[in-house]
Parts: sequence; C-alpha cells; structure tokens
Amino acid sequence: MTRPTRDPGSADPRLGVRRLLGVVTRVESEEVAASLGLLASVFLILLAYYLIKPAREGWLAVSPVGELSKIEIKAYSSLGQVLLLVPLMRFYSRLVASWPRGRLVARVTIFLGSNLVVFWLVQPGLLLDRAPWAGIAFYLWVGVFNVFIVAQFWAYVADFYSTEAGRRLIPLIALGANAGAVAGAWLAERLVKGWAVSGYDLLLLSVAPLALSLVLLLQAERRGPSGQGAPTGPSGGGAPSPGRTDRAALALIQGRPLLAAIAGLTVVFGWVGANGENLLFSAVQNAVELRAAAEGIGDGASRSAFVLAETTGFYGNFYFQVNLASFLLQALVASRLVRLGGFSVVFLCLPLVSVLGYLAMAVFPVLAVIQVAKVTENSTNYSIHNTARGILWLPMTTEEKFKAKPAVDTLFVRCGDGLAALTVLVAVDWLGVVPIRIFWLNVGLGVLWVGLALWIARVRQGLLEEAV
Repeated sequence: MTRPTRDPGSADPRLGVRRLLGVVTRVESEEVAASLGLLASVFLILLAYYLIKPAREGWLAVSPVGELSKIEIKAYSSLGQVLLLVPLMRFYSRLVASWPRGRLVARVTIFLGSNLVVFWLVQPGLLLDRAPWAGIAFYLWVGVFNVFIVAQFWAYVADFYSTEAGRRLIPLIALGANAGAVAGAWLAERLVKGWAVSGYDLLLLSVAPLALSLVLLLQAERRGPSGQGAPTGPSGGGAPSPGRTDRAALALIQGRPLLAAIAGLTVVFGWVGANGENLLFSAVQNAVELRAAAEGIGDGASRSAFVLAETTGFYGNFYFQVNLASFLLQALVASRLVRLGGFSVVFLCLPLVSVLGYLAMAVFPVLAVIQVAKVTENSTNYSIHNTARGILWLPMTTEEKFKAKPAVDTLFVRCGDGLAALTVLVAVDWLGVVPIRIFWLNVGLGVLWVGLALWIARVRQGLLEEAV
C-alpha cells in the first residue's frame, strides 16, 4: 500500500505562523521573517520607552522651578522641546542625505541609548548631591527621544515595504508597538510599586531592550522584505539614494501642499493632545496633594518622595490601561477597518473620538472622567491612528519619508505642544481662566482637525488614482 505523499508546504513552520498572523492580516511565507523581526523590534522600542515615560513624569513632579505651578512646568518644558527640535531636524536632514537607512537608524539609536546612561548618572544623590534642573533637562530630552526613535522606525518601515505590502503589514507590525507599550507600562508599575525600584533606575533598565531592538531591525534589513537578502525599498540598504538631496525638511514640506497640510494637521493634533495631557497632569497633582494633606505628610523629603511615588504609580497604571486598550484595538480592529473602510475612515477615527471625549470632559471635569476619556483618546491614537499615519506615507518618495515624516512627527508635534504652552501662559497666567475651560478649546480644535483630515484624505486619494 502506497503511503500518501505529504504536502511539502505543510512541513514549513512558516505555514502555522502565517495562519496565526492571519488573524490580524494576510502575510506571505517569504514575508514572515522580516515582518516578525520588525514587529519584535518595535515591541522592544516601546517597552523601553514606557519604562522611561513614568520616570519622566515622576522626575518632573519633584523638579521645582521658582513659583511655577505643575501645569506650567509641564507646558513650558514642552515649549522648550520645540526650540531643541528646530536645529536637531536640520542636522538630522544632513544625516539622511549622507547615510544609508540602516546606518542612519543604528547610529541614532546608539546615541540616544547612551544618553540614558548619562541621565542615570546625574540623578540626584548619585554623582551630584543636588541637580535641580536635571528633571527639566530629562523631560526635554524624552520629548525628543520618543518622537525621534518612533518616527525614525516608521519612516524606515514605510521605505522598507512597497505600498501594497505596507498596507497589509503595517497593522501587524504596529501590533508589536502596542504589545511593547503594554509590557513596558505593566513592568514599570511592577518594578516601582512591587519591587521598590527607583524611577531613576528605570532609565538604566531601558537600555537593554533598546539595544536588542536595533539588532533585530538590522537583521530584517539584511533579509529584505521578501527574505532574499536585498531590500526592495527605494533607497535600499547600501549607499544613500539619489533621491536624497540636501534640501532641508522644512523646505521640502513648504514646497508641496499635501505635506504642508499634513504638517498643519499634526500641529492641531499635537496641540489638542498636549492640552489634554497638561490638564490630566494638573488633575493628578491636585489629587496627590489632597491625599498627602489627608495623610498628614508634611513638606520636605518625605512629601517629595510621596509625590514622586504616587505620580509615577498613577502614570504607570494609566499607561497600562491605554496600552492594553491599544493592543486590543490594533489586534482586532485596525486591519479590518483598513480593509473594510479604507484609509479615510481610519484617518478620521481619532479626531472624532477626541471631539466627543473633550465634550465629556468639559461637561464633567473630574479626574475619573478625564482619565477614561484620555485612555480612549490615547489608545485610539496609538492603534488606529498610528496605522493610518503609517499608511499615509507609503506612496511618498524616500526623501519625503526620511526627511518630511520625521520633521512632521517631531517638530510639528512639538509645535502643537508649544501652542499648548502658550495656551497655559495666556489663558491661565494672563487671563486667569480656570484650566478646565481649556477643554472647550479642544472641542473647537477637534472640529478643525476633522476638516483637515477630510481634505488630506481626498487629496491623497486623488494622487493615488492619478498614479494608477
């Protein structure tokens, strides 16, 4: 009796992996290795970032600056990030024109990772008895780090894949970002509350996942999108692309209406988000101060330690909720929404969620409502909107991806933060407006955001149809 011949494809371990990944999106056999490598890479980047992020809030909370309130310190620090990013983006544009994408990503990541060690060394009480400005400096640096490291990764992914492959695989790779954010937020809370690890030590712990993420990305670069060992992206992995010129990112954006509109939308997006974050931070600090007074904790070192621990603990839990919701949205909703609704529907989700959320916060301005609304807004941002932003850049040129996209995702986001700082200065300091009323400003900005998103989606669709 002849034994039936076994299908060779059934022995391929990638077949089982493809079936598992098929829950999220369709992945071809030859795409499995590179896509999983990039998924793991961004998982580790976000894990590292969410170890750093609660430490940033805690350090800022115990960094007094004159008579400034907590919300003023946070808002004006965001304005400082804008001033830092202007020269940094000009310098980064020169690097893009000089280095191939693999070397660019590697060197920038190594430099940023080494900065974490430096900040760990200047924490109060280690090498220096007092470092009153270290918390402000660290806050400014994290604002540069988080947008640079993430924007650079997604620019790389947009250049690595073709438009068709990117449309399928970006929702899958973004799932790694959501999972890493969940793991990082959960681990930060466990380390600080369960194992009494100092918020400063989280900086040193974050270096290891950041280094491993770079190793995985470089392995994907060597494999290429289809596992053939030669990247098919426009710039490839070797010499810089002829398309990369010495044009600065801002000149590139100003010269194309679609890029200028994307930059303008990003400013509004950053302004709305920063207003919300500033008000959440203010509400948390008010709650912590009330709790400290109720427990009879006086001024001095004990109160400072209490504020640091409570703020870090709140944000660790808050980020865990945001990232868990983001993970579920990314795994179960994002790719299906892209397939069924198309780019326009995905791109409009966040502004609509933001308008409804800030309406709720304006009507019921209490910490519980603010927390729920911000969890909803942020989780939509980190899943569905993050997917939309990745797909948005797929048809762009390599120069636009590596120059305009990082500029939009860093400088223009921080310009929105700067406008949020100006909002605090004018509304709170000069006019004496109750900070909660800023929620109504966000409702109006959200309506503007919806209009810009509709225009960009329509223009992008027209360009795609012309290309076809």
